[in-house]
Amino acid sequence: MLKIFFCFLFFLSSLSASKSLENIYSFDLFDIDNNKISLSKYKNKVLLIVNVASKCTFTSQYEGLEKLYTLYKNEDFMVLAFPSNDFAKQEPGSNAEIKSFCRINYAVDFDLFSKITVNGENTNPLYQFLKNEARGIFSTKSIKWNFTKFLIDKKGKVIKRYAPYVKPLDIKEDIKELLSKF
Repeated sequence: MLKIFFCFLFFLSSLSASKSLENIYSFDLFDIDNNKISLSKYKNKVLLIVNVASKCTFTSQYEGLEKLYTLYKNEDFMVLAFPSNDFAKQEPGSNAEIKSFCRINYAVDFDLFSKITVNGENTNPLYQFLKNEARGIFSTKSIKWNFTKFLIDKKGKVIKRYAPYVKPLDIKEDIKELLSKF
């Protein structure tokens, strides 16, 4: 009987845990300047969340990300960039170095966050959530490389995952569609 009771408690706790993670707004993270930011700040905005790196063959995608941000920022669209050193150590810099690189080389004005881990046992909780909500090719959870993108709707729900080779401007139509809703 005790075993059944504990199984029931576990079931209830898993229900409440999954209910609290219906969207991204419950996550708190640190921006590139180490300020704590609640993602609830982005309620009612369409978001493109991207893991980025400064020394990657896809680094030039910063330019496309900035163009997207500039095109739609007045329509409640934001790009949230999360530097990660997970892939071939292609983001070795400190937060200050990453910020400087992005501003000088790509005039990045969208929101940059502190460096995080997107795979493995130290995966940032936001990325655990994103990977569970939108799986990659062959239904895999892991992030395959830098510049994997997640499109989030105005309610904080993960809508789609894009592979690193998908250029930011190729996502325009999906963004426009989400901006027109709600």
